[in-house]
Amino acid sequence: MAAQKITPCLWFDGEAEEAARFYVSIFRNAKITDISRYGKEGFEVHGRPEGSVMVVAFEIEGQSFTALNGGPHYKLSPAISFQVPCESQEEIDYFAERLSEGGEIGPCGWVTDRFGLSWQIFPTALPEMLRDADPAKAGRAMRAMLGMKKIDLAQLRAAYLGKE
Repeated sequence: MAAQKITPCLWFDGEAEEAARFYVSIFRNAKITDISRYGKEGFEVHGRPEGSVMVVAFEIEGQSFTALNGGPHYKLSPAISFQVPCESQEEIDYFAERLSEGGEIGPCGWVTDRFGLSWQIFPTALPEMLRDADPAKAGRAMRAMLGMKKIDLAQLRAAYLGKE
């Protein structure tokens, strides 16, 4: 298997380990792979106590991530989000509810977790509906999705098929 070329690095003030443990608890195929800690070197720059968590490496569904305790300088924003395509309503409900614990469910299947990271929880059928050659079907699906918070797959399908 080829090594992953790009690894997303998520910047946290001091919650990198807590966030990584939260994420790996939600996804079935997930694990923490390494934790590195700050030493006394560079304290005048990083200001972190010796022995405190610096970086947590973790994997979700074969995708590597890094969580960095970099301080309060930067915040996560919805400008970057992770997509979680789901096969069923049960899967949509599971990920939306788990990831939004302490955060919030937003419009169109978007969720912001308690650390400020944004996730898009959507059915795998949605992109197909939105690119349908029939503009009426695609438009009904888009209109239905725009009116939802957590995606309701049955309602979305009904709108797509014109059975609203």
